[in-house]
Order: sequence, then C-alpha cells, then structure tokens
Amino acid sequence: MASQYFQEMQESFKNNSKSREFPAHTAKVHSVAWSCDGRRLASGSFDKTASVFVLEKDRLVKENNYRGHSDSVDQLCWHPTNPDLFVTASGDKTIRIWDVRTTKCIATVNTKGENINICWSPDGQTIAVGNKDDVVTFIDAKTHRSKAEEQFKFEVNEISWNNDNDMFFLTNGNGCINILSYPELKPIQSINAHPSNCICIKFDPTGKYFATGSADALVSLWDVEELVCVRCFSRLDWPVRTLSFSHDGKMLASASEDHFIDIAEVETGEKLWEVQCDSPTFTVAWHPKRPLLAYACDDKEGKYDNNREAGTVKLFGLPNDS
Repeated sequence: MASQYFQEMQESFKNNSKSREFPAHTAKVHSVAWSCDGRRLASGSFDKTASVFVLEKDRLVKENNYRGHSDSVDQLCWHPTNPDLFVTASGDKTIRIWDVRTTKCIATVNTKGENINICWSPDGQTIAVGNKDDVVTFIDAKTHRSKAEEQFKFEVNEISWNNDNDMFFLTNGNGCINILSYPELKPIQSINAHPSNCICIKFDPTGKYFATGSADALVSLWDVEELVCVRCFSRLDWPVRTLSFSHDGKMLASASEDHFIDIAEVETGEKLWEVQCDSPTFTVAWHPKRPLLAYACDDKEGKYDNNREAGTVKLFGLPNDS
C-alpha cells in the first residue's frame, strides 16, 4: 500500500511535471547547488565560470557570471548557513570563495593539484577540497589557510562531513566508504559498500541516512547511527553520478547516463517519479524548501551546434501551466 506521502507527491508531480531550461554557460555544466535559503542557484561549468541565478516564482533569472578560474569549475557548494557565500573548485589548482553581494572573489586559495570535489562543513568553519591525486585539503573558511592535508592511498571520489560535523566520509574507487573522525582525521571504519567504484555520497537533511551511488548502477541507503545498509535502489543501468535528498529527507533523486532521473521514496525505495532527459545527467540538487529539482545534462549527442543545449540548467517540478 503506497504511503500517504507517496500518493500526495505523485499527485503533486502530476500537476507539476514541467521541466524548463535556462541558459547558464557556453559549455557543459558540471555542478548545480542551491543556497541555504533557496533563493539562489549556482552552477559551475567546463567554460571556467560559475553562474548564479535568483529563483523568481517558477523561473531562474541570471544574476551574475563569476570569472577568474583558468580551468574547468568542477564542483561548487554554498556556505551551510550564509546564503551569500559559495566556493568553487577548479582544475586550475585553486579554490575561490565568492560573495554574491559584491559579486567578487573574496579569497583564492592555492592547492597542490587539480581539484575535483569540494564540501563545506556543517558548522561553516572549514572547506574540504579533494584533487585528482587523492589529496584532501582542509581549509579554514575564515583565514583561508590550510589546516590539514591528507594523502590517501586509494582513489577518492566524493567527500562529505556528516550532519553532526564530527565525522568525515570519503567514497573510493574500491567500492568502499571510508569514515574518519573529525577534526582528528583518524580512521574509524571502512565499509565495503559496493562491488565497484563508489562515486557519490549525500547526507539527508534530517541526519538519519546517507546514500551512496556506485559504478554498479546501484544507490545504497545507509543508517547513519548503525552504519548498516537499509536498502538499495536499482532502477538505473549506468554508473550513478549524482544524488540529492529532498528538503524533508523523504525523496532521493539519482542520475546517471540513463536518460531519466529516478525519484524514489526513501522509506520504501519505490519509484515515485522519473524525470525524462535527452542525455546523461551530471548533477542534481533538490531545493532546500520545496519539491523543485535543479539538474544539468550533457550536451545532446555531444554535437556542438548553435541550437545545442550545452551549458543549460534545468528545473523540474514546475506547474504544468507555467
């Protein structure tokens, strides 16, 4: 029997199943993220820039384009509680912190390698950045100086603090989730999560679960307290690249090279909805307050022509008549 929540959300998506796309960049978008208040969406692109949009009713209005990096912006994230600050990680061996009020870069921090993943600690004090050489650097968000640096002997894919800020998680190329104490960075546990490369990790806003996506096309859901796998989601056929929990922690969006985004009910694992896409999806992010999903796809069929979709961000969950 489908839960009341399941029925309500399905009804909601039936009436709000529209996706709309907004031009953001001149090349493909690698990362999208909402500010903590949900007023702005930022995107980072292969075109070496970040863009910020303001959400007005049911559309994104471009506010600014942020230039400064000399290589692809691979990932970005916002400050957990300050809706004006975001940080970008680039292949140019720097991270940059930006302030949307002044539209300026307030800090450029040099790192040792080409950066591919970044996260901001829940207490707002530290930024962790990982590079292609599997080094994770912890940077003080106020002084912009490096506080610690860890070289790992395995392929580090995505990194994240838990919601309590006392543990640090990494997904690795051997299918494991490595958990370190924080701030001591002492190994606590290594979980064999998947038979192949463990790509992405996300914590739900309520702190009850985290999810990981793997090259085996599975998404696994884990109990944060017990560190046990509660269930798996197996509707995708390709490596799972990106995950996002809805604001209430009850829905999980996952995407891959499949031409759809899977939206599952967390408690049952059942498919709530699927968002049709024309091409592989790189990044998904639920709005922090409402059932609105931002996402970005690869260029259609990889063709570079004038009417291509390269560099657009999309919103799903808009009213059908909008």
